[in-house]
Amino acid sequence: MKNNRNRQVILKSRPANIPQADNFDIIESDVSDLRDGQILVHNRYLSVEPAMRGWVSSVANYSEPVRIGEVMRSFAAGEVLQSAHPDFNPGDKVMGMFGWQEFAVVGPAAVSRKIREDDLPLSLSLGVAGINGVTAYFGLLDIGQPRPGDTVVVSTAAGAVGSAVGQIAKIAGCRTVGIAGGPAKVAQCRELFGYDAAIDYKSGDLASALAASCPNGIDVYFDNTGGTISDIVLRHLAVGARVVICGTASLSSWDPWPHGPRAERHLLVKRARMQGFVIFDYAPRFEEALARLAQWIRDGRLRYSEDILEGIEHAPGAIAGLYRGENTGKQLIRIR
Repeated sequence: MKNNRNRQVILKSRPANIPQADNFDIIESDVSDLRDGQILVHNRYLSVEPAMRGWVSSVANYSEPVRIGEVMRSFAAGEVLQSAHPDFNPGDKVMGMFGWQEFAVVGPAAVSRKIREDDLPLSLSLGVAGINGVTAYFGLLDIGQPRPGDTVVVSTAAGAVGSAVGQIAKIAGCRTVGIAGGPAKVAQCRELFGYDAAIDYKSGDLASALAASCPNGIDVYFDNTGGTISDIVLRHLAVGARVVICGTASLSSWDPWPHGPRAERHLLVKRARMQGFVIFDYAPRFEEALARLAQWIRDGRLRYSEDILEGIEHAPGAIAGLYRGENTGKQLIRIR
């Protein structure tokens, strides 16, 4: 493939907090020839995830940090152009950890799945019919264990994960309350994602709004933010509540370790439990979730919003934009 030039986004410098555009560089190189067992994927969509902040941190979390000079780690979806592996053929649609680049030469371990849902847009394999939907599915149903009639509160309720959590909770027979930032996202929570109530944490008194929206307390809290929002939510837990820790988007750095109110008393008095999870632990069960998510989408029970940036040149600044709340749906980059 020496006639094809590959544009790649590499990590140029280690960010102190949230990655900025100047922490990355875009380079060009030839697409390498395939070795036995590899495939060549032409990426069509690149994903932008809040978790990327942790992936470029100098401190390892559940995965080793991206190295300086390395292609930025990311999920991507595209089409197989060439194959030297018996399980893949040209024309196959695939999704996996292919990186922020136009072409990816990878082995089968990088492929998360073949995409067989031809009736759904390819881009959904990176969102509600992909890692975000799967995260919502297992985080809520396995860890949150919602019961009909429960009140479920979701932070970043209009986001790619949060919006799916709210709708799956409705399917489970729950009452849903979303927390989002700004009037537009609050309206999206109510009108597109069907939340019973939505609260703008940027205006007014969040504690009073939660008390009014959750008069019998909160049975399940799906926490995507941590920080001040979660400190307030914990005061309103019902007896036997479950708190699902999915992300800590409100905290710009864990070095030095941030300090804040203590949760132990809330958990003790309310006999509540708090549990975190990493979605990759559920990899053997992904197909179970994906089949149900796809059917809910077809049935119109699971709706979605996408915010698509045109061209790989938008990738370097995309993570910072995500943390500024500029996106109005699942953040994707389309390769032109």
